[in-house]
Amino acid sequence: MPLPRYMTEHAAGLDLFAAVRQDLELSPGQREMIPTGLAIALPVGYEAQIRPRSGLAWKNGVTLVNTPGTIDADYRGEIGILMINHGDRPFVVRRGDRIAQMIVQRVCRVRWDVRTELNPTTRGKGGFGHT
Repeated sequence: MPLPRYMTEHAAGLDLFAAVRQDLELSPGQREMIPTGLAIALPVGYEAQIRPRSGLAWKNGVTLVNTPGTIDADYRGEIGILMINHGDRPFVVRRGDRIAQMIVQRVCRVRWDVRTELNPTTRGKGGFGHT
């Protein structure tokens, strides 16, 4: 299997490839964990986000169930891609297909400061559809 790679000069995500042993058909509504054959060791303070490929979603209705998926710096198992077929016809995953993308970035860790009140803003408590 090829290593994850950037497919264009300015791509943010590294493409991940399916390491299935044989063709795998996803029926409409079906989800499967697709192996990548890849395990990584990220430095402490970094994570890898696993995201869908827009072309698969647009052309076939195939995306990822838990998106973005997070690979933590202390995880050492194989990266699996949890794909789902939201399309109206079967989709076949073949060995070497580009099935997802991975973005590696720094992680900011928070330290909680519990308060009984928050400083006011113009927006205030305005939520969904407030503007």
